[in-house]
Amino acid sequence: AFQLELDTRHDKYERLVKLSRDITIESKRTIFLLHRFTSAPNGEEILSESEVKLDAVRRKIKQVAQELIGEDMYQFHRAISPGLQEYVEAVSFQYFIKTRSLISVEEINKQLIFTAEDREETTNMASNSHDKHPHTWSLKVTPVDYLLGVADLTGELMRLCISSVGNGDIDTPFELSQFLRQIYDGFTFIGNTGPYEVSKKLYTLKQSLAKVENACYTLKVRGSEIPKHMLADVFSTKTELIDQEEGLP
Repeated sequence: AFQLELDTRHDKYERLVKLSRDITIESKRTIFLLHRFTSAPNGEEILSESEVKLDAVRRKIKQVAQELIGEDMYQFHRAISPGLQEYVEAVSFQYFIKTRSLISVEEINKQLIFTAEDREETTNMASNSHDKHPHTWSLKVTPVDYLLGVADLTGELMRLCISSVGNGDIDTPFELSQFLRQIYDGFTFIGNTGPYEVSKKLYTLKQSLAKVENACYTLKVRGSEIPKHMLADVFSTKTELIDQEEGLP
């Protein structure tokens, strides 16, 4: 009986690892798509396409929620955590492009409430989450997964800053610099009191902030003398110099 229980648990863990991998891949594809937003002439089309991709990711998360019915989520947390972090990164990146603000963990969890009526076609959003349906599944993103996803988001925002400058957008880097500074300040409040993974990401976050602030400095000081199409080259050279000074590969 014990062997059967352990085998069943192990099989479930493996299924969750595979689902998490699928969620990670699809979320990464959504992020790559969103990076085209700055250069694409039809930004709205990119956003609607990203919404379709995120709906597909939520269908995978629904499968995870169904697997975890009657189980202690934290026993399987290591299996699904990488996928959830990547999903948080993709959702918060899309939300930032739309609203220029940070999505809350409550807002993310609202989108992860599913009903039996959804089937395969569509994923239900928060509007119907309180209706009386016979079967409702939900999966909560833990605060740690949320924080790690937001920390990863800063790297994408740094790339967005460089690509927007390459497209001649001078205002976005200053917006991003302010936003990243607020996130960095928030993370420094957590400091070493939070989980080990969070404090580990603080260094990368600091790097992203330094690169964006450096881009803003170059824009402010030398922006008028460098042609717009050459600004991105100047930033990438500066970024490499920062990495060398910090000893990064």
